[in-house]
Amino acid sequence: MTPETVITLARSAIETTLMLSLPLLAVSLIVGVVLSVFQAATQIQETTLTFVPKLIAMFITLIIAFPWLMDTMLAFTRELITTIPQYIK
Repeated sequence: MTPETVITLARSAIETTLMLSLPLLAVSLIVGVVLSVFQAATQIQETTLTFVPKLIAMFITLIIAFPWLMDTMLAFTRELITTIPQYIK
């Protein structure tokens, strides 16, 4: 296995990880900003006010995006497994 191959595999793994985490992180960011604006407007400083809605929004996003997440993970795993003989050489 050459260093270029290792770098390519690592880059592909990092890209896949970032792509899979993007929907959840984006929803968390949007909900957090909306709730921060709400807290600033009402001056309510309750920590559970931000935690619980973020958790619920991320859970809903996970349910909606799960088929795409699984397809992406399976495609990456399938590609990795099918190219093992090339890496051994």
